[in-house]
Amino acid sequence: MALIRKQWPAFILAFVLPLLAIYWWWGGFNRVVVAEMESGPHFYAYLEHEGDLGKLPKTQARVFALLEQGGIAPGDTITVLLTDPRTTAKPEQRARTGYRVPLDARLPKELMSEVIPRRKVLAATVEAAVALAPSKAYQALADELAPGGRDITLPAVEIYRPSGTPVRIGELTVEIAAP
Repeated sequence: MALIRKQWPAFILAFVLPLLAIYWWWGGFNRVVVAEMESGPHFYAYLEHEGDLGKLPKTQARVFALLEQGGIAPGDTITVLLTDPRTTAKPEQRARTGYRVPLDARLPKELMSEVIPRRKVLAATVEAAVALAPSKAYQALADELAPGGRDITLPAVEIYRPSGTPVRIGELTVEIAAP
C-alpha cells in the first residue's frame, strides 16, 4: 500500500497530465456556441459515401484528389449526413462528403455537385481537432434541443474550416433545420 502512495504522483505526471494536455491542445475544453442563424448558400462538389462513417476521410481524400487534378482549389470540407449513426447500422450509413468550390467550377465527371440554399438553421460551432469536434458539436445540439423534447433532425450539414496552419485547430459548424 505504501508503494502505491509513493507512485501516484509519478503516475499522474507520466500519464494523466500528458493526456489532459493533448485533450486541451485538441480543443477538448473549448466551448461550443449554439445559435439560430441564416446559413448558405453553399455550393459544393461531393461523392456519395455508403458504409461506416468512420471511413469518410477516405472518400474526402478522393474528392480532394479529383478536385486538384481538375485544377480546382478545394475550400472548406462539407459533409451532409443522411442517416443517423446512432440508429443506423454501419453498413447502411449514408452521407455526401466533399468541398466547397466556386459556383462556376468545371468539375471532373466523377464528382457530383449541389447547392444547399440559404435557410434558417440551428448551428453548433466549436474550435477543435477534426476527430473531437463532431462529438462536442452534436452533444451541444442535443443538449439545446432536449428541454423542448426535441432531437437532432437530419440531414445535418457539417462544415469544417481548417486553420491553415499545423499548430492551430480548425472550426466545425454543424447545422440542422431550425426547430
